[in-house]
Amino acid sequence: MAPVTVITGGGRGIGAATARRLAAAGHHVALCYRRDEAAATAVLTDLRAAGAQALAVRADTTDPDQVHALFDAAAQLGPLTGLVNNAGVTSPIGPFTELRVDDLRRVVDVNLVGYVLCAQQAARRLTDGGAIVNVSSAAATLGSPGEYVHYAAVKAATDTLTVGLAKELAPKGIRVNAVAPGIVRTDIHADSGVPDRADSAVGRIPLGRAGEPDEIAAAIAWLLGPDASYATGTVLRVSGGL
Repeated sequence: MAPVTVITGGGRGIGAATARRLAAAGHHVALCYRRDEAAATAVLTDLRAAGAQALAVRADTTDPDQVHALFDAAAQLGPLTGLVNNAGVTSPIGPFTELRVDDLRRVVDVNLVGYVLCAQQAARRLTDGGAIVNVSSAAATLGSPGEYVHYAAVKAATDTLTVGLAKELAPKGIRVNAVAPGIVRTDIHADSGVPDRADSAVGRIPLGRAGEPDEIAAAIAWLLGPDASYATGTVLRVSGGL
């Protein structure tokens, strides 16, 4: 029986790369997206071309009813075996003193509350073991001074969530890990107001370049798969040395 994986934020960036990689590895995939239906449809076409059963669900992961509906839809593909908690947002880069409360609340809602709601649904439905991978960030330990300290703080919470859930869910055979990317070439930088950040930040990356989404997807796929059968509670840093 094919693995069935839910991927949040699956329409672009790391989520889309992960969906394509998992489909090529034989997973059936339920991806969710919030806004960009065209991008999600393009990913869906690729997944089906790879031979996977797949569906795309518009869902706001901060809304528990929509999260419930997402996982109900995924059940059409078969029993759930995995979750990739990837949907995330930043806010405009700038000094901490200029942070707006509504931006703070949005970052907490999507990057923490959304992860909790999705992990909760997965934990209830992974009745035969399985795996959860949370997408964290190298910012969790770097702090992101002068950029988005609040985002870094929330990603540190993602790491703690990962460790705590790994211990709580281990008796059920559910592994919980995280991947902590560094600066990766995705649209998230444009959303934070610095679209060329993947290039402008190269000087501080020891490997001398930004990462590509598929390099992060490879780590996620490994943590979901049987080769990582003894890995749980781990935050795997994939950051070019940051």
